[in-house]
Amino acid sequence: MNFDWLAWSNPVAIWWCFLLVVSATNIALWFLLHRRFRRWSPRARRGLLRVEILVLLCAAYVFGCAFRSVLPRADVQRISLFDTWLSSVLVGRSVATIAELCFVLQWAIVLRQLAHMTKADTSRNIAKTIVPLILLAELCSWYAVITTNYLGNTLENSLWAVTFLLIAVALLRLMNDFRGPVRLALGLAIAGITVYLVFLVRIDVPMYFARWQTDAANGKELFGVLAGLHDLGTRWTVTHDIAQWQDEIAWMSLYFSLAVWSSLALGGFGLVKHRLPQYRLRPANASMVSRRHSPPVAREPRPAPTPRTH
Repeated sequence: MNFDWLAWSNPVAIWWCFLLVVSATNIALWFLLHRRFRRWSPRARRGLLRVEILVLLCAAYVFGCAFRSVLPRADVQRISLFDTWLSSVLVGRSVATIAELCFVLQWAIVLRQLAHMTKADTSRNIAKTIVPLILLAELCSWYAVITTNYLGNTLENSLWAVTFLLIAVALLRLMNDFRGPVRLALGLAIAGITVYLVFLVRIDVPMYFARWQTDAANGKELFGVLAGLHDLGTRWTVTHDIAQWQDEIAWMSLYFSLAVWSSLALGGFGLVKHRLPQYRLRPANASMVSRRHSPPVAREPRPAPTPRTH
């Protein structure tokens, strides 16, 4: 590999170093999380299996994003930083698909457990919906990278926006059942999702839509399925030019940092799950309402006092 491009004068080099530092930090955080679970697991009971699944799903996302950080690439453009078969779109997209499905499975599991705890049907139904939506988004992504048609990316990111809008609705519903730090954590998650949705709607989706329109206006010839599969596995162009990467830097930087941190937070859900009932609102309110509206209990009349005899 040629590293002559690594210089402070090259913005791409600075960006890549940032990705390396973030990825190393994320991996270290995952190992800390895993170590915490190892210490906690002897006291765990039947819920241990589900907790470990969350940690394993988190590992797939953390290490998948680290791989994509070390070897960045832009799929449809077929550009990468390094000339290696690991930089091929076929490899990178496969890793990304597995990682993203694991990420949304984390959300589905946590939402389902919170919904079960609070009897929230809305959140439970959303937990069932988001995985199929992201499966469809992954199909759109593969269509885009195979054919080089940006319409697939437009649909993919639109589906991600719909998915996280539903997750925000589920979290809003759950906020009604909690107080204190749990309510604060849910509020912070909703705020983060809101920022993400604004980014998707204002920047990401319009960018891909504009690229699709430009290609359509220029009469770009798209690949068929077989030709596209061969192309994405064999062709990549190495470039360290900021002009080629500038549209990818924003979403990649946020994706490989903030999104991974949210996955780590979901992975640690099992460590705090047993404490959540003490922050519930509904049970206390329900008992007060039941006492307030329950009919008065009929009391038996007291027997008349027996007169004393002298």
